[in-house]
Amino acid sequence: MTLWTASEAAEATGGQATSDWAANGVSIDTRTLQPGDLFVALKAARDGHDFVAQALEKGAAAALVSRIPDDVPEGAPLLVVDDVQTGLEALGQAARARTDARVVGVTGSVGKTSTKEMLATILETHGKTHASVASYNNHWGVPLTLARMPRDTEFAVIEIGMNHPGEIAPLAKQARPQVALVTTVAAVHLEAFESVAGIAHEKAAIFEGLEPGGAAIVNADIDHADILRQTALEQAARIVDFGHTAADYRLTDVQPQSNAVKAEAVVGDHVIRFEVNSAGTHFAMNALGTLAACVELGVVLDQAIAGLRAWSPVKGRGVRESLPLSSGGQIELLDDSYNANPTSMEAALEVLAASQGSRRIAFLGDMKELGTREEAMHSAMAGIKAMAQVDQVHCIGPLMQAMHHALPEGKRGLWSETSAEMAEQLPSLIRDGDTVLAKGSLSMALATIVDGLRKMGQGGALDG
Repeated sequence: MTLWTASEAAEATGGQATSDWAANGVSIDTRTLQPGDLFVALKAARDGHDFVAQALEKGAAAALVSRIPDDVPEGAPLLVVDDVQTGLEALGQAARARTDARVVGVTGSVGKTSTKEMLATILETHGKTHASVASYNNHWGVPLTLARMPRDTEFAVIEIGMNHPGEIAPLAKQARPQVALVTTVAAVHLEAFESVAGIAHEKAAIFEGLEPGGAAIVNADIDHADILRQTALEQAARIVDFGHTAADYRLTDVQPQSNAVKAEAVVGDHVIRFEVNSAGTHFAMNALGTLAACVELGVVLDQAIAGLRAWSPVKGRGVRESLPLSSGGQIELLDDSYNANPTSMEAALEVLAASQGSRRIAFLGDMKELGTREEAMHSAMAGIKAMAQVDQVHCIGPLMQAMHHALPEGKRGLWSETSAEMAEQLPSLIRDGDTVLAKGSLSMALATIVDGLRKMGQGGALDG
């Protein structure tokens, strides 16, 4: 199905098409570009214009550019605009305007990607659903997601993130959701914010993009829920809250199982029961917010609960798996290696603490962007309640030295500068029956630990 014709894209962006073409996708990366995609030559770590010729050779239908690169043949299919980023945003806004889709926007300090995936899983059973890929939630990820949205989309799930003040509102106004959900507000990105209250104001800005009559889904448990509610009221939004306290969707019971969580909640006068395919109890709260959002999008609650059963965590975000060891026996892996902050780190350690392995082992990497108190926040993790049930903690990165020093001697494992260095030691650190958690900020590459553990089960050598 054609996503963009040359004339449609030119009208949307105010650009000039050099020829007639039709694209069935939009790409910003030649490594993942598919034949027929419109290649967008964004300037990021490198200038996308340097890859236009390569994109066209790989079968791109055309390229969105602000200048014609010297190595591009004359007459090549291009859409020339004044600025590529602005052009992508215009394309996304035009895609949003031409669809009748019911759109939900998701943000939050923790859990927004998992919640986005839960929403998409449920909504896919009710209509043609379009959702953000991976964590495409920033200044280029949101317009790219919108630009890729087919015109016959019935539901869209748009993840919206931020690193600095003032980023969420413009993205929310591009997405124009009928429903907006804030999973939680926590001490994340404190390098750019003076306080958690400042983060709450930024997260609340998602409600500024709500369509008239839209619904704001608010976590009633967080300390700054009043900030979220005030912003929602200023937008004349309908507020629907969820949490353990007096809320529209009130979580009353959570029972962790070996690979799932069974939960009970009260909605109005009714008791509902639902199951989440992850051992993390924190996923129950994300699921409750998800159910509230789905109802506001027009899904019957019982059907939303049924659809939730099909969801499971994505790679690096709480996946649990059994790994055989080439030396005999097996281990349980908790792969939460994609990212980390104090709130998600504590939640992951709670999952580890509740595990049934003969030993509970954690490989923990630095948590980034925590501001001036970063060392103290790392050190404090050694004293959280769940740590009492963890047998050994191996720390990775300069900031994790603070936790390493704070740990009781009996729990203190190894410390290394990098995950690659720690991976070399894995054979001497892991044995049959262990349950192993890998958790850290993305830049700490805890996926190296995960890959090393998998190689132990294949009899392969570990990469240094």
